[in-house]
Amino acid sequence: MRKIILRDERHIHPFNEEARDLRIQNKPLWLHQRDALARYVDQESEYPGFYDIPRELSGETLIYRDNLFFDQAYFDEFLSLARKLGRPARAAFTKGNKTFTTHALPLANSYTREGELYLADLWYYPQGFDPGLRPEPVVVDFQTREIGFYRVPTYMSNEKGDLVYQVPLRGLIAIDAWVHIFIADQVYGLFGRAQRFLERANRDPLYNLRILGQALLEGTQVLRCSEVVKIGKNCVIDPSAVITGPASIGDNVSIGAGSVIDNCTIGDNVNISDGCYLMTSTVADGVFLPFRASLFLTTVMEHSIVAQNTCLQMCVIGRRTFIGAGSTFTDYNLLPTPIRAMNGLGELAEANAPVLGGCVGHNCRIGSGMVVYPARTIESDVILFANKDRRVIDKNVAYEDSDHLKTRLAQLHQRLYPRKGEKVAETW
Repeated sequence: MRKIILRDERHIHPFNEEARDLRIQNKPLWLHQRDALARYVDQESEYPGFYDIPRELSGETLIYRDNLFFDQAYFDEFLSLARKLGRPARAAFTKGNKTFTTHALPLANSYTREGELYLADLWYYPQGFDPGLRPEPVVVDFQTREIGFYRVPTYMSNEKGDLVYQVPLRGLIAIDAWVHIFIADQVYGLFGRAQRFLERANRDPLYNLRILGQALLEGTQVLRCSEVVKIGKNCVIDPSAVITGPASIGDNVSIGAGSVIDNCTIGDNVNISDGCYLMTSTVADGVFLPFRASLFLTTVMEHSIVAQNTCLQMCVIGRRTFIGAGSTFTDYNLLPTPIRAMNGLGELAEANAPVLGGCVGHNCRIGSGMVVYPARTIESDVILFANKDRRVIDKNVAYEDSDHLKTRLAQLHQRLYPRKGEKVAETW
């Protein structure tokens, strides 16, 4: 089968980078797509748009835009249904899909409305590409499960005291805004992995026995045995650290005394110091977490540092970024107003989330003791000094607001991620 990739060259705010190059579940999005399709595809082409594809291409053809995240289970089901159909097909969603309407549709602008359906940029042609043929909508059941935190005070949850997510066991989402990275990592990724593990344990007695046997052999709790907590090579883990699965820890990882890790993905070459607390978070390769750093439902991309006594809640942090000690990213409005975040068009829109943290781009340096309001963004390459005039970040911070631009030493911090269309002067 041939696959055709349509480039989405829009930049995702505040990273100033295309979605395909951003990390989803500690892997570049383009690599996720390649891995999900590897068993089916033997040819590959890339074009800027749908109508740039040559009509003479023949044979079974798959077309998708490169800002889409889809897991293996979703794609397998989509392709199976499309092949059974025997005609051109396009991925579609209904309003009854709670995951889609609750988490994927808000802040998005990649889906096409067609009657009661929403269409995604994923097509299948059984006998070669022909733009004159109307694709048939193919609706894949996400197998959604409601999972979350119950009996939460109603001022930061719904009227029933529930703070829940609509978790898919198989799913697709267009990465149009930074919030969609949070959804793909936490809701589709870690919550989904935990639910798939739970459902397999409930239906497979042999799997249960294998986990129980391994736990007895290792003399540990069931959710902490090596069947549930996957640990890579050359790791150094203090005996007092508590790691609860399902969890995945890469190679060359160091975890200090008293640290707690619960349902997380940890990449390679990560240093987690004493007393850190990580819950349902994704930590990419080369990250350093000094003592007592705390992550809750947070993504930290590669080679970043979250310094001691810092608390990140429901946040996304870009690559090679430093967050200073004692900083706090808050996650809900004290006054009961809807949280608004940047959408795919660069505008503020309701995020359809009662609680949501902030987002920091790539190559940022954030001083100590900052308090960041919910859903605020800090653009790539920004430096914020800790001083008496700025401790609270209550609005989005653009590159032009960076403190280093006000100094004589601005040239020491190179801008690596300009906005689309901007040119940066050479520094050599």
